[in-house]
Amino acid sequence: MSNQPLLRLADLTKSFGGVMAVNRVSFDVDSGSIVGLIGPNGAGKTTVFNLITGNYRPDKGEILFDGQSIATMRTHRIVSLGIARTFQTIRLFPNMSALENVLAGCHCRMRSGVIGSMLRLPWQKREERQALETAVAELSFVGLRQQLDQVARNLSYGNQRLLEIARALATRPRFLILDEPAGGMNDYETQVLVDLILQIRDRGITVLLIEHDMNLVMKICDNLVVLEYGILIAQGTPEEIRTDQRVIDAYLGAPDADGDEDF
Repeated sequence: MSNQPLLRLADLTKSFGGVMAVNRVSFDVDSGSIVGLIGPNGAGKTTVFNLITGNYRPDKGEILFDGQSIATMRTHRIVSLGIARTFQTIRLFPNMSALENVLAGCHCRMRSGVIGSMLRLPWQKREERQALETAVAELSFVGLRQQLDQVARNLSYGNQRLLEIARALATRPRFLILDEPAGGMNDYETQVLVDLILQIRDRGITVLLIEHDMNLVMKICDNLVVLEYGILIAQGTPEEIRTDQRVIDAYLGAPDADGDEDF
């Protein structure tokens, strides 16, 4: 069995004009772990996500997924390898039902083309049936089984977040990237999300997330990676990051007057 990490970033660099968004960032994500990517706004976190998922191409550096370079791959190819993501701003098909949204995630694993759909061949019908079963199963997994016929725009904000996760899971990922999944959620919805992320990890799916809710991050992450101005300033366990002076100065802030942090 290989000891290599599932994801490895090595000297990853990306600039936009004269702005260095990501500057020689290197870190590993081990299979089966939950890793948090944190830092102040403008630190380069979402740029790192966009580089991993093929939305951007790095100027320099390497991205290895299960030992294979993906730095120059197109997005659909990266998805086919087993990397899925959600976005900071919800990106659903608002006029489609919850079920139809998740079925869209199944599409990347389907082999049927136009001819197969027109002829309604047995294997094509079987593939459609399997996709429907997968979509219903993922909606049930995130707690939206009773809302599968609802139009996405009519779901609550928290349930729209869960629907996006269900759609990502329908691509059958090995590696799930979550961009501020708790953003805008209330305390109850956040706890539901915490439980869900842990269940996703228990399914054998590795998770990398950006999140500003430090209570959530400290509770579920095995390791944290901290960026500031596109530079990696620290990485380690939540306890190590909590007491790292560079991180306190750049992002977490000093403890309260009574000596307790806010997380």
